Amino acid sequence: MDESEPLDRSIVQSPRSFWRTSSSSHPPLRIGLLLDGVKLSRFFATIIEDIQASNFAKIELLIFRKFAEKPPEPARSPVAKAARRLLHADLRKHALYDQYLRLDERKKASNHPLKRVDCSELLAGIERIEVEPIGKKFVHRFPPEALETIRARNLDVLLRFGFNILKGDILTAARYGVWSYHHGDNEFFRGGPPHFWELCENAPLSGVILQVLTEDLDAGLVLCKSLFATETTVSVSRNRFPAYWGSTDLVIRKLNELHRFGWNHLLERAIPAAPYQGKKKIYRSPTNFEMVRWLAPVMAQKAVRRLFSPKAQVQHWRIGVRMNGRRLFEHSGPPDLAGFRWLEPPAGYFWADPFVIEHDGRPWAFFEEYSYQHRRAHISCAQIADDGTFLSPTRCLANDQHHYSYPHVFRAGSELFMIPEGADSSTVDLYRCQDFPTRWTLQATLLRGRYVDTSMWQHDHTWWLMTTSADPDARSGSLLLFYSDALTGPWHFHPANPISTDIRNGRNAGRVFEANSQLVRPSQNCSGIYGRNLTLNRITELTRETYSEHPLLTIEPDAASAINGIHTYNWCGLVELIDGQTKMPLKRVLLSNA
Repeated sequence: MDESEPLDRSIVQSPRSFWRTSSSSHPPLRIGLLLDGVKLSRFFATIIEDIQASNFAKIELLIFRKFAEKPPEPARSPVAKAARRLLHADLRKHALYDQYLRLDERKKASNHPLKRVDCSELLAGIERIEVEPIGKKFVHRFPPEALETIRARNLDVLLRFGFNILKGDILTAARYGVWSYHHGDNEFFRGGPPHFWELCENAPLSGVILQVLTEDLDAGLVLCKSLFATETTVSVSRNRFPAYWGSTDLVIRKLNELHRFGWNHLLERAIPAAPYQGKKKIYRSPTNFEMVRWLAPVMAQKAVRRLFSPKAQVQHWRIGVRMNGRRLFEHSGPPDLAGFRWLEPPAGYFWADPFVIEHDGRPWAFFEEYSYQHRRAHISCAQIADDGTFLSPTRCLANDQHHYSYPHVFRAGSELFMIPEGADSSTVDLYRCQDFPTRWTLQATLLRGRYVDTSMWQHDHTWWLMTTSADPDARSGSLLLFYSDALTGPWHFHPANPISTDIRNGRNAGRVFEANSQLVRPSQNCSGIYGRNLTLNRITELTRETYSEHPLLTIEPDAASAINGIHTYNWCGLVELIDGQTKMPLKRVLLSNA
């Protein structure tokens, strides 16, 4: 959207909506859709809705695949169906995978992006043609008469939402080619099924690319890429959920850039080609042997854990405090976590997301206090004693309807403010301290929508707000930057967005701070496990038109301790706060301190 136009704070903003408006006066882009029918996945339907709602692109042509007529198959009994699977070589070879998909279908969430919906109304009134492709099995070419009809529509982009592998002149029938999704990082996973082999190979990341198709499979020009954490599950539908929802904005983003800045801009920002590192040249549906080789050890490990670890386990978060040590960003070598004192919360709670600020000459901590019993958190605070302990922790911000975390506290002039994370409230709210430390009043709603881990800072007479979208889930989010002339807004969408679409650095891990005349942004890595580690990134460029950053150092959990994840770092003076998670029996954290 035009960076000079403030956001409308009266409505909930979907992150995708920011790319539906172009300020350019260029003619609208002409889009064609390649489809197999009007029943589409919610994933594709969402992309079409964004195009229809935009002010810069119009769908001009629907190109439906015409299927050759087949005689109706006779009704078969369950015994006959089973016999057919046993006798048909290809069906028999993939029988376990077929059964796996049938079982996995039951685990799909009601709002799963691959659930199919009827898009007849959404596509009504658009010119359409039918094309019977030339080709056998998985490769489709278009007949000359169809190509002539398509070229006559003077399309800018063809979006492939149907057909099989495309070859031939259809790839150049639109001015900027055929754009297609590949659900898998093309550097490691070419072929399919989407996001299945990442589970089998324990890959930490599940990628999605938007590419311009060429004759080479999954080797086209990559316009953009998003990387999501591979879920710790055997359910492929669960692993697909964040990756599919989190990549719905790729098309509208790139169409917006194409309309505003032109094709050369997209070429300059395209992902450079990299050597393919996949274990297989092309991935295909798994055979029975491959299914057994994957699932048998997984099932065995689960059985062993049930037998020898029957107690429910949780990732228990604690806060580490270091007083008067050498701060993490001051180390010339590897970061040193020695000297942090780990504080145990009261029974039944965990402590995480610590922020520290000085008040009346003393350091104070503000942090998330999560109740295992109520499955909800509030914000607590405590003065930090000279030995690093918390003095009389006190609840300071709570709401029975909402979960609060990440209490970003900061000063503006002589006043103290807080932006707590409250994604379930669908707002990003600014609170002002009226009576330190326990009385906070709502000052302004900065953004409407689902966002997590919001940080704000002032630099060069401008207020900056960085947050991660969480629609419909934080696992699907991208890192976004906004700016304003005033603390309370209005806020403007930064033209460099998204700042990150990589789960390894796409969430803030503490306040942006200045050190050695450099701005530093802590970020958390959520690949593999939530809060795997955190990185301090030096912001190398920050203007109202540009943003860039470079990693300085990564802070890993202390291998010598039981801490297996960290995701927040803050400091004030010579006081440093960090958090860490440890796997512990739920009964232990409910009944007593460690």
